[in-house]
Amino acid sequence: MSVQPGWYVDPADPETRRYWDGEGWLGAPIPVDATPPDGPPPPEPPPVPVAPPALEPAATAPGRPPHSAPSHGGQPGHGTHPPYGAQPGQGPGWAPQAGPPGWSPQGAPPGWSPQGAPPGWSPQGVPPGWPGRPPEPRPHGLRLAGYGRRFAARLIDFTIVFALNALVNGWFVWRLIEEMLPYWREVIRRAFAGDTSTDDLPQIGEQAGLLQVVILLIATALWLAYEVPAMASHGQTFGKRVMRIRAVPLAADQPLGFARAFGRWTTMGLPTLLWYCAGLGLVLQLVDALSPLFDHPLRQALHDKRVQTVVVEVPASTASAPSNDEQPPGDTP
Repeated sequence: MSVQPGWYVDPADPETRRYWDGEGWLGAPIPVDATPPDGPPPPEPPPVPVAPPALEPAATAPGRPPHSAPSHGGQPGHGTHPPYGAQPGQGPGWAPQAGPPGWSPQGAPPGWSPQGAPPGWSPQGVPPGWPGRPPEPRPHGLRLAGYGRRFAARLIDFTIVFALNALVNGWFVWRLIEEMLPYWREVIRRAFAGDTSTDDLPQIGEQAGLLQVVILLIATALWLAYEVPAMASHGQTFGKRVMRIRAVPLAADQPLGFARAFGRWTTMGLPTLLWYCAGLGLVLQLVDALSPLFDHPLRQALHDKRVQTVVVEVPASTASAPSNDEQPPGDTP
């Protein structure tokens, strides 16, 4: 997934904003709180070359030729002048032997590196790993949540929903076991005895099919009641609060709202009803759960893509109460 062109926070200097054209940065940076112009910045005028001043001919003593040719190997101070703009000892092809991190000479070409620079040195304004790949996206200035945190949050939520099902669905599950137990008890007894025949097996109770449908309906309703209202108002379930992550819309850092939270849940919650169909719903939910591992650069699951949301980390200072303060438009790509 490529990052769309636009004005974004410069990852090398979060106090400034630059224009990203889909492949690289364009133009000069502007303050992060300034309103960016529509479209790309105007092209910068080419630098005006500065002509070196004409050197006055040196006065010569009678019988002595002027300094027109270098002597003593062309070293400065022995009959020749250093190049214009250079200090004594800087001959043609001169380059500094070392420079502090982030230092680059004025007007140096992109990717220029002084001779003898320390390992990992790069010119000021070039983010780590550049060029070759764009910086990691930071939607609304927040880091993307890692898959480990998302998995742990989902595991906590699953445990809570399972406990709710044990309370509400417990009687229906017990009735289903009573309906199916005689059949499976006889199948297991014959398997241990080496008997593969299926004659005269006890019949499964007539209410078993209805009980399975009721159990799945209740389980789906409990999951919906647990997750959708919490996600709509805060973008967080209990598990996400514990792991300090939340879901936010890509368009703006604001609550999801009921429509977006419900649309997000249906992609992963409604397949619960298809568990009755040879576990098809469980397969669909597994694919959805693993999808962030293969999505770049925003790590969106299928339910995130459906409603254009992204899961981000919550800073420690706002983990207990997510902030709805407005952020400056155009976040880091």
